[in-house]
Amino acid sequence: MATADVIFPSAAASTTWAPFEAKPMPQRDDGNFDPKKHLNFVPPSTVHTMADIGLPEAIGVAPLAVSEPFPLFTKDAVMRMREEVLSKDVTSNCVYSSNLAQAYLRGYADKYAPFVYNAWKSPETLNVISQVAGIDLSLQCDFEIGHINLSFKTEEQKNHEMQEYRHDCSQTKTNNNKINTPDDDAPIVGWHTDSYPFVCVVMLSDCTEMIGGETALRTGSGSVLKIRSPQMGHAIVLQGRYITHAALRSLNAVERITMVTSFRPRNPHARDDTVLTTVRPISHLPDLYYQFATYRLEMLAARVASQLKELADARAAGRTVATREIKRFLEEQERFVAHTNAEMVDEDEVVVGVLPQVV
Repeated sequence: MATADVIFPSAAASTTWAPFEAKPMPQRDDGNFDPKKHLNFVPPSTVHTMADIGLPEAIGVAPLAVSEPFPLFTKDAVMRMREEVLSKDVTSNCVYSSNLAQAYLRGYADKYAPFVYNAWKSPETLNVISQVAGIDLSLQCDFEIGHINLSFKTEEQKNHEMQEYRHDCSQTKTNNNKINTPDDDAPIVGWHTDSYPFVCVVMLSDCTEMIGGETALRTGSGSVLKIRSPQMGHAIVLQGRYITHAALRSLNAVERITMVTSFRPRNPHARDDTVLTTVRPISHLPDLYYQFATYRLEMLAARVASQLKELADARAAGRTVATREIKRFLEEQERFVAHTNAEMVDEDEVVVGVLPQVV
């Protein structure tokens, strides 16, 4: 496992994060998620389609490209998530790092974070994410529930960056030059496409005073579309498998914690372009491969069962077997199985912590 040199804050937010300061929370022996209490869903004001950003709709599996931020979880839900995510069990056992980001927390939800796990397993949560995406979705797999991107700074680092930023602002006013805004520097999560069809990104930090921190998307014309950073408890939904994107650097904040949960179409007959390229080097491979192989084989089994029923129905009705259609089906499943096999790279061939980056 690759570990990052990170100082973790406590689950309770610092007093600099008013009015969202987390109070000390009692020890709990359950992970009860109550959608009536913990969901705060309001549909996004705008949903940008693939066509809106100049990409062919056919390259994805739904019209949605990305939503504008929308409320998803209540403050109480976010505080409980922070408590679990930043617990000693998670930060001691589930930390990964890579060449693209400072630190991740992965594969922890079903072991150490029952509230996070149940929040994303809730049918009500799945329903509202599907509503935004415009397609019925299923969780990708348990290992990918609540993936955490972490970026921390000391107060000294934050203040130094703000001094430089204000200096640049004053120089710009004097010299009429272009200011270096946060996104002119290296993003905190580099340019990439996701391994999975859809992601829902939830902000777990207070962004009231944050400058920058947008999600940047490359459009079909090569320009960059910036989606503003969600506020605490708010989310965006992105069809990230098919869109090159990055998390831009932020200023005036000592932390930026985002929770990313991945989804795929629920219909087993839908196209599944899942790859493991961006997750294989930052995962416990026995868990990841088990869950990946399981859901892919379940999809295959559902497809075969459907095809068997069609054959039986045709036979019962006295219709001739459509040989070409059967062969086309079998060829498609051959490609499906070959792709599944190719993504499960032998563990000794995986370079830990090295992810591909789009230039």
